[in-house]
Amino acid sequence: MGDEKDGKQAKASATSGAGEGKKAEGKAEEGKTEGKEESPEQEWLSGLVRELFQTEKSAKTHPIVEADRLGDVPPAQALRAVAAHAERAFADLPTLAQIHDLPDSDGGTAVGAAFSALRDSMGDLLLTAEKSYRGTVLGMRHGVDLVELVQHVAAHHGDKTLAVWCTRWLSERRPLVEACARELAWFAANPERAAEPAKDNPLAFMLHGLVHGVEVVAEKVRGVVR
Repeated sequence: MGDEKDGKQAKASATSGAGEGKKAEGKAEEGKTEGKEESPEQEWLSGLVRELFQTEKSAKTHPIVEADRLGDVPPAQALRAVAAHAERAFADLPTLAQIHDLPDSDGGTAVGAAFSALRDSMGDLLLTAEKSYRGTVLGMRHGVDLVELVQHVAAHHGDKTLAVWCTRWLSERRPLVEACARELAWFAANPERAAEPAKDNPLAFMLHGLVHGVEVVAEKVRGVVR
């Protein structure tokens, strides 16, 4: 009887030990997975995708702000076309990032939103309509360069699906950005509108007047010194 009891206890102990061993192995494997480091190339691609979230957030937000300031004129229509494309592309990004094991970047999105808000509330106060427009086009071109780089890195990394997405994006966005660039001719044909403050509010007009006054004084001082 005692031998039978001892045998059962030994069996239970062995079973428990095996279970604990499996748990330990599972934890070890989990630790390996969690501790797995990205390759330098994957880390770089992850950083580029975070930046892409940021630029697309800005691209779908700021052109609308700029277009609303300009009113119903050709440059505004070109800006809205870019914003509409950015809206569609931005909607693709979370799924695209998840499929390709890349960061779904809330941080990049927040930075893009913050940048647009900061520029709208402060940065554009000192800009003319033409300079603000050129700044927006410059940001769009940065986005094109970024996606072109992502395309090359993805192709080199063997991520054909991401590379194809970038190719499609570029084929759609490039013509829209170039259309915006061509609308600089509108500002040349409308110099008074081009020279207006980008933001139509009293503070912007006051700051522009102040800057103009300082420039006039500086020019007079330079004339005296000469």
